[in-house]
Amino acid sequence: MQSASSLETQSPDEAAPFQEGAGGSQARQTLLKRLADVVCLPETRINSFERAVTADLLVEMLREAEVPERKRVARRLSGLSEVPHSLARLLLLDEIEVAACLIDDCDSLSEADLYYCARNAPVGHRQKLAARKDTGPILSEVLSETAEVAVMEALLKNNRALLSQTAIEAAVALSQDAPELTALIIRRPELRPSSAYVMFWWAGAEVRRTILSRFAVNREVMQDAASDVFAVAAAEGWQDPLSRKALQFIERRQRNREALRRSPYESLEVALSEVAARGLTRHAAEEIAYMSGIKPSTGAKILRDRGGEGLAVLCKATGLKKASLRHLWQALRRPLEKDGEVHPDLERVLMVYDLLAVDRAQTVLRYWNWALSSALTPVMLRAISTGEGLDQAQLTVPERAALLAFAEDLRG
Repeated sequence: MQSASSLETQSPDEAAPFQEGAGGSQARQTLLKRLADVVCLPETRINSFERAVTADLLVEMLREAEVPERKRVARRLSGLSEVPHSLARLLLLDEIEVAACLIDDCDSLSEADLYYCARNAPVGHRQKLAARKDTGPILSEVLSETAEVAVMEALLKNNRALLSQTAIEAAVALSQDAPELTALIIRRPELRPSSAYVMFWWAGAEVRRTILSRFAVNREVMQDAASDVFAVAAAEGWQDPLSRKALQFIERRQRNREALRRSPYESLEVALSEVAARGLTRHAAEEIAYMSGIKPSTGAKILRDRGGEGLAVLCKATGLKKASLRHLWQALRRPLEKDGEVHPDLERVLMVYDLLAVDRAQTVLRYWNWALSSALTPVMLRAISTGEGLDQAQLTVPERAALLAFAEDLRG
């Protein structure tokens, strides 16, 4: 930070900005310069009350001053270790060329003034705020509240910014209608699995592969930690819903034995072989979901997935071979070949299948099922389908994920 110089020791370079351009009376320009000089005096030359009174007078003059004059004052103040509050707020809401002198070059702006600018200035000012090197979690959260794509893009591109989890979730929500943001979001170190898994549904192929390779974690640590709890829960008859739900996420087995026993199909493989030949009905889709250990709503989301990578996750997690994946692809009436070769879409999905380990695929599938399906309460279903307002601050992470992932499906 540059120290403010005194009136007597001010260099010609410091004075030069006030000599730029024409316009306005000589008296006005000289007085603006002198008042700005006084505000910039060090504490050894002026006390806080004198500085405040001078700043107030300068504010009144700047309200009627021309843009070049205001810009010169803003540039002069940008090097201060503490910009008077009244001046900062006036200039931060000024024309972008004026405000940029402080937003870009003044490191000493208070958090309060930055938040004031973020909430009250035009979008161009917020873009510059998002690109500041010291943009912290709270400011990023304030900037994300406006849901402006240009501002969010600048924030995500700013490698020096620290984004809060709320800001990341806002970016993920915005990316549903602005898919170009997904490639920026996936590079952010603040991104967590809960947000990545839900963004998967509208992300492109490259981003999907990154999500599955980066966030498809195994559950070995959890499985080791809870290995003896399964016996305890079984002895209690699985009566506690909280522990039962968590253990279902942790356990190694994916297929539902009880559903397999009750199913009209001999096995999951047989079910997929038959639907490949006969076509996929709603009843068959529900049976496949139950046998796979997921809810029908999760299964429907996977089957409707346009990219098809979700099918690879389902098949790998349930221990199905590539032949069964091809059967499911065929049952959905998707092309198997093109010009005598494997269809590019199917080839892409098969590559995702090869990329995943069984345990990691199970993590993704179970998160989808646990976080999305379990959050679809009657209240959530009604809110999503009717569009009635929800206080997202009061929603859990699974409920926010469900709101994003299923909103388009339910309204369609």
